[in-house]
Amino acid sequence: MENKEQNRYSFPIKVEKNHIDDLNHVNNIQYVNWILQVAENHWNFVTNKKFKDSYAWVVLRHEIDYLKSAKLNDELIVTTWIKENYGVKSERIVYVKRNDELLVKAKTIWVLLNKKTMRPIRIPKEIKDLFFQDKI
Repeated sequence: MENKEQNRYSFPIKVEKNHIDDLNHVNNIQYVNWILQVAENHWNFVTNKKFKDSYAWVVLRHEIDYLKSAKLNDELIVTTWIKENYGVKSERIVYVKRNDELLVKAKTIWVLLNKKTMRPIRIPKEIKDLFFQDKI
């Protein structure tokens, strides 16, 4: 039986003054920026020029749960992985944590586009395989 495991990608963030809103916590829009940034970083990490020249991703839908607030100078980890690929869509999960404390969880549905036609294209196996690895 084939066993595949999600290829996760993370990066650290230190909350800066420009991330803070009038309520003295990280602004919701900043979390959306981090969700987009970690997805782009993950794609750039696992792919190559051939894929980048041929394909682009666009957001179809975001679902974000804001569970706890982050404050100035908090050190956070933003982690993402692909939960599932189906047809032209990819379901990506993002967690934002402070130590082991989950602050934000998000699910984003992305659509793969052919860069030449800018039309949706079924996600090829070679791209699906970039986000999953065989587990021995």
